[in-house]
Amino acid sequence: MTTHPSPAHPGQAALAGELAESGLLSPQWREVWEYTPRHRFIPDPAWKQLRRGCELVSGRERLDLIYSDEPVVTQLDNGEPGGPGIATSSNSMPSMVARQLSALDVWPGNRVLEIGTATGYVAALLCRRVGEENVFSVEIDGMLGAQARANLDNEGLHPTLRVTDGEMGLVDHAPYDRILSTCALREVPSSLADQLAPDGVLVTPIADVFYGGATVRLARQANGDLSGRFFHGASYMPMRSHRLEKLGPPDTTTARRRETDLDAERVYPLGFALYGSARLPGVRMTHGFHQGVRTVWLQADDGSAAVAGGGRVTVYGPRDLWAEAEEVEAEYAARSRPDTQAFGLTVRPHGQHLWLHAPTEVIHAKSPREAARL
Repeated sequence: MTTHPSPAHPGQAALAGELAESGLLSPQWREVWEYTPRHRFIPDPAWKQLRRGCELVSGRERLDLIYSDEPVVTQLDNGEPGGPGIATSSNSMPSMVARQLSALDVWPGNRVLEIGTATGYVAALLCRRVGEENVFSVEIDGMLGAQARANLDNEGLHPTLRVTDGEMGLVDHAPYDRILSTCALREVPSSLADQLAPDGVLVTPIADVFYGGATVRLARQANGDLSGRFFHGASYMPMRSHRLEKLGPPDTTTARRRETDLDAERVYPLGFALYGSARLPGVRMTHGFHQGVRTVWLQADDGSAAVAGGGRVTVYGPRDLWAEAEEVEAEYAARSRPDTQAFGLTVRPHGQHLWLHAPTEVIHAKSPREAARL
């Protein structure tokens, strides 16, 4: 393991200690974290992510944010000036990074491909755990890639870095024992899956249109499939080629209002969202609050939509999306409302599917006949 000659920063030592006490860092990882102070990888300016936008931080507030268990936004609007102020890159929440690295289960000498170099912080952690010659990292944004290289050079670390689309991986150096994506994927690209060695492990956040994100650990199976369980909710920025386009507003002339017994709080848990994503493919779900009441928005690309909260729902378009959600939630309840860890994902050469409890228990999409009943 390569370590930086300078001692641990007090804030970094405290943060590493908190993560270790929570069971998120092994003794080996704790040593790596202590010798990799986070502030050396955070550019100025930096921002704090708020519910509605990002807030510039500086001085003591900036340092306090860096050494808290919070993400630090490091780029807005893809680096273009004059934009709306949308976060497009960040230094992830430390506890989430620790969970991902624990799930990755790396050992000295493992060859690791990272998708999304960002500031270079995770690459530095990996260098100090498996050796810099075994770390490969790709970043689609040239400005971020240059910044990461400078940060890593300052640490005396020299992994292989490339500016390229992470969806394609880095085939020149494949295969890899481990692949880690630090951006959310809609689907695991076959180009990445193909670069994983036999018995290899891929860890990534998955973001579906029905849920904000959940992290999955996929292991290469004897038949070549990748399969494994989700282990934690995670809201990561999507890979740029996996970003969603906004749907247009619904046709308000089709509005139908009624009461509903399905409380919006019951469709909030990630377990339901995973189940619903498989049963209602293509339906988008978002959560929020309207006048202090939990509110859920559903939308499909055929113009159907629904807004529900406080025991009332308004439905738009040809489908009654809320009736479909009510039926799916009833199914989920009948299955005893399994939590996130009960769900898994299998990736095959021509697609992927969700399962519940075991890979053989595939969750199938609602059939047209089922939808027609509603």
